[in-house]
Parts: sequence; structure tokens; C-alpha cells
Amino acid sequence: MNHITDILDNTPFNGLTESDLRAIRTHTGSCVECAHAFAAAELASVLLAERISEAADNTANANPFFQTRVLAAWREQQAGGAWSFRRLWNATGALVASMAATTAALAVLMFVAPVTNPTDQQTAALVPYSAESVVLGQDRDDNQMTNDQIISAIYDDDDEGK
Repeated sequence: MNHITDILDNTPFNGLTESDLRAIRTHTGSCVECAHAFAAAELASVLLAERISEAADNTANANPFFQTRVLAAWREQQAGGAWSFRRLWNATGALVASMAATTAALAVLMFVAPVTNPTDQQTAALVPYSAESVVLGQDRDDNQMTNDQIISAIYDDDDEGK
């Protein structure tokens, strides 16, 4: 049994021919499901036609300057696409220029700045204490004195001087 839902889904309701409508009415007499589908399609067509008519009436009653404003806004939006790079540069030009200047300055300092003497680096490496070794008490040699030894050395020197 052919159901009319295929016809209704593939053809607009206003585009149905007389032969299609006769076949649909004949089939809907015996098929309740197809009768509901045909009624829904007919109702949707009526509502759509009413809404189109209402929209046409509203368009006729619209503000006469509405079309002018809409077209002007549309033209402005279309013309704005050509100037998008210009607007982007206006918004970010200062930031991009400062970043370029900073990069150029760093490049000049890197290539033009005097090279440090290798002996200066060796001198810095000879310093026996670092902040970590002082704070954490690491890298103690046997030659370093403990706090008790320092205190006794200070007081022994005072006792000998009297």
C-alpha cells in the first residue's frame, strides 16, 4: 500500500496537482495515519499563507525610511570588509610597533654589545659560597670552623688578653 506521506514530504502543498489530490483523498478514506498527515500539511499550508500575507501587510505599513536605513547598514557592512585590515591596524598598531622596536633593540644588544671576558666568568666560578650553601649549610669543608669553635676562639682570646 502506498502512503501519501512520501508525496507530501517531497512536494509543496501548493504544488500538488489535481491527480495527486484525487489520489490522496482516495487513500485517506482508508488510511487514518495518512489522513492525519494530509490534514497537518493542509493546516501548515494555510498557516504559512496567512503568515506571508501578514508579513506583506506589515511591510507595506512599515516606516518609509526603514528600507533606506537597512540598505545603508548593509552597504556599510559590505564596504567594511575591504577595510578590515585598516581597522585591525588602528586597534593594534601601537602594540605591534612597540613589540617590533623591542625586538630590534634586543637584536642590536645581542650582536653589538661587547663580549664578556672569559676570565671574568672564571672568577665568578671561584667564589666558594652560594646562597644555597650558606642557608642550607651545604659544602662545608673540614677547614671551616663550627659555631662552638668560633665562640671558644673569641673567648679564649679575651681571657688571654687580661
